[in-house]
Amino acid sequence: MSGKRFYKVGRRPWELRLAPSGINERQRSRLPGTRGHWLKWRDVHNPKTLRRERVLADKMPLWWTLGLSFVAIVTPFLSNSLLSVVSIFCVYAAINVLWTLIVGTAGIFSLATLAVVGASGYVAAAANVYLGVPWPFMLLIGPMVGFVFGAVLAAPSTRLDGLYYALLTMGVAEICRVFVLQLRPLTATGGAITQVDSFIPEDWFLQRPGLLLGFAGAFLLLLGALLVWRLVNSERLGMLLRVARTGREDEAFAEAIGIDFRRARLMVFVISSAALGVVGAFYAMYFRSISPQIFSLDQMLMLFAMMVIGGLGRAEGAVVGAAIVTLIDKGLIELGPPRIILVAFIMIGVTIFAREGLTGARAQFRDFRNRKAGERRARRTEKGGEAMPEEATEVHDKQELYYRRFNKRLRERLKKLITPELIEEHRRDPLGHHSDELARVLNYFRRGEMADKYVIHRMVPAEEKFRVMAVSGQRGMPPRVIDDREYHDIKEAYHAVFLLRVNDLLES
Repeated sequence: MSGKRFYKVGRRPWELRLAPSGINERQRSRLPGTRGHWLKWRDVHNPKTLRRERVLADKMPLWWTLGLSFVAIVTPFLSNSLLSVVSIFCVYAAINVLWTLIVGTAGIFSLATLAVVGASGYVAAAANVYLGVPWPFMLLIGPMVGFVFGAVLAAPSTRLDGLYYALLTMGVAEICRVFVLQLRPLTATGGAITQVDSFIPEDWFLQRPGLLLGFAGAFLLLLGALLVWRLVNSERLGMLLRVARTGREDEAFAEAIGIDFRRARLMVFVISSAALGVVGAFYAMYFRSISPQIFSLDQMLMLFAMMVIGGLGRAEGAVVGAAIVTLIDKGLIELGPPRIILVAFIMIGVTIFAREGLTGARAQFRDFRNRKAGERRARRTEKGGEAMPEEATEVHDKQELYYRRFNKRLRERLKKLITPELIEEHRRDPLGHHSDELARVLNYFRRGEMADKYVIHRMVPAEEKFRVMAVSGQRGMPPRVIDDREYHDIKEAYHAVFLLRVNDLLES
């Protein structure tokens, strides 16, 4: 025993596993207003130690906590320029997270995200500058404007979809930009509204305390956007939309089972637009001004680049993409125009090598690894063996391969039992007592899978007319006719089925 050495197998040492007590009652805190838990702990049984263990079924909330905590702790120690870059990143990340709700969860390809942000910011800024509304009320005016603007934009989504709706919303954003430029009496400085009140004191503006306060506000804005994402996407509304967002067939299925997916999509669109209104009001307060540049196509394309690089349909993709593009666009501003080319090259590279963005690269790598393992199995397989080469890449369960290997060996043994004498024995008495060899062959046929299994169909009740058919093995799919031959003796029909099964066995 002293000469033996044991090695750890698998990735079990890297798993966080707890040993809960079986006596104390388990208490799990829930996210306020939802049925979801902060962390998805699950109890599992360890067959080796025969004890109960607690594992994290979903580690994403843990990674979110670590990442956001890192940003909150490190950012105050950065320089003033980098502090501004991180604040802008938080604002754009919040916009991207809410846009992901519209495009990913609701399945509405809207390009009017910045139009909602800009309209809300302009109305809130105009109310503050021209009507004297205090700045805290701007955070109420913004979501109200976003709610109304979102409701107007959501109405055409019931009639249009895909590219047509995207072109419509792009036109709306351009109309908003031109409209603001034409408002000379209200926006005398080239369509911009300046001197907007802010939560940052005027003496602190562009100073270290003001930058820290601005970052704190932007960070809370990002946390609020992530909370809206969690409340919408992980609860009943988001679950209903997952049934119907992948295709028209799924939408028909959703309607058949009573899911009003159109109403759910509109609700997500309006909720996200109201949250974007908060971002618009914050944008005007943070910069103390707002200009028509927010409606421009350049800003929309930058947001689109963030979504493509990070990954569409994921909150983590929206945040990672915003971090990369903001760091290049704002942090490397000394490079000049080449930094935009760098963003374009990264976008093209991610599109080529990562089909679901950087956040989907891990799942893509796992699929690639499994496919390569299947291809290696395919090169050493043969027809009738463990798996066909064209399907070996899709078989990941080793138990299925072991069963196919056993089935192959069993078929090879049964093929040796098929002789003219055995076929003649079955023809003489298909339903009587059989020899050991014939009994083995018949038992193998009886244990076959239901798909493509041969059956005997009585054509006319109470009459001796039979036909051989094959069942599909799927509920609702009728059996198919093998041939048009009719049998007037049940034993003859049984023997015809036996011959078909023997031919399939010999050809396998």
